[in-house]
Amino acid sequence: MDPVEHRSRPPRRPGLTIGRVFGVPLRVDASMLLLTLVVTVLYASLARRQLEVGHLGGWLVGLGFVVSLLGSVLLHELGHALTARRYGIGVRGITLELLGGYTEMDRDAPSPRVDLLVSLAGPAVSAVLGAAAVAATLALPAGTIAHQLAFQLAVSNVIVAVFNSLPGLPLDGGRALRAAVWALTQDRHRGTEVAGWVGRAVAVATLAVVVLLTLRRAIAPLALPLMLLVAVTLWRGAGQSIRMARISRRLPLVDLSRLARPVLPVPRGTPLAEAQRRRAEGPVPDAALTVVDSAGRPVALVDPARAAAVPPERQPWLAVDAVSRDLDSLPALPVGADGERVMEIVRTHPGAQYVVTAGEDVVGVLHIADLAQLLEPKRKTNT
Repeated sequence: MDPVEHRSRPPRRPGLTIGRVFGVPLRVDASMLLLTLVVTVLYASLARRQLEVGHLGGWLVGLGFVVSLLGSVLLHELGHALTARRYGIGVRGITLELLGGYTEMDRDAPSPRVDLLVSLAGPAVSAVLGAAAVAATLALPAGTIAHQLAFQLAVSNVIVAVFNSLPGLPLDGGRALRAAVWALTQDRHRGTEVAGWVGRAVAVATLAVVVLLTLRRAIAPLALPLMLLVAVTLWRGAGQSIRMARISRRLPLVDLSRLARPVLPVPRGTPLAEAQRRRAEGPVPDAALTVVDSAGRPVALVDPARAAAVPPERQPWLAVDAVSRDLDSLPALPVGADGERVMEIVRTHPGAQYVVTAGEDVVGVLHIADLAQLLEPKRKTNT
């Protein structure tokens, strides 16, 4: 259904793009196949019992319900997407996946008010759809396929609207809570942390409800793993929100002129052992080794992992070129980039090393481990 949504994900573009809706790319994740199968099987069994249809009829009714349900999820996400665009926030796309869907936006809301409106737009759409489905249920003859479909759509949309409105991240209600705390404290990061901890409480409560319903045999066997996955996903999403809030609070500390390791140029063909000796005897033992051509222009960067994998007895006979990567293949960071810009590039171009430039000059190399140590000093990182 749509218990979990994420808006600050890196642009990983999962799934298959199937078209555009109001100009917004629509993608379907492979996990939707599992959801389609589970819901179709459960609903087909329900339809056969309550509507007295055959096996084929039950399957068709179940599949029809899945299509209607996905349409409801899509409208929910469009509520977020179109509201975000109304306030100048770009939308990279909507993805439908196992637990419903999420809307990927290119930046955070600029103010608590916009954050609140974008967050509640989805549950508002679900509430309207639920009310319409309730009206249709009351108007249609009982015992018919149309009545049963309307009833299930009413239940599912009301559940989505209510559940998503719970005040804990990563749910929509958690974003509303974040907006409220943000408005009161003028600190977005504090709002995110508060809503993240409440989200963990919601996850624990969800797990408790699942256990209780299981003990009372109120959950179909096929639905139990899905509900447990919802609880686990809520816990992980809340934890990720807390972590990102703490990281974001430290972003102003990012100064590439200090954080980047200086470069030590070595000519092409230099033996690896000689290059490492020069670095060890130089003023900065952890300097990044750059390979330069005959004109002194940097053309490659020695990969520390590949260099460390070379046995000591081979290092005098192996040129640095063999364990280097062309500079053109590495993402670049302008030395004056602030923390938010650095994180945006790191999310878009994941890697272990980044070339730090000033104009056309290479002035340093940022190791992702150094950045992680600055932003999360208590986490152990491999250098």
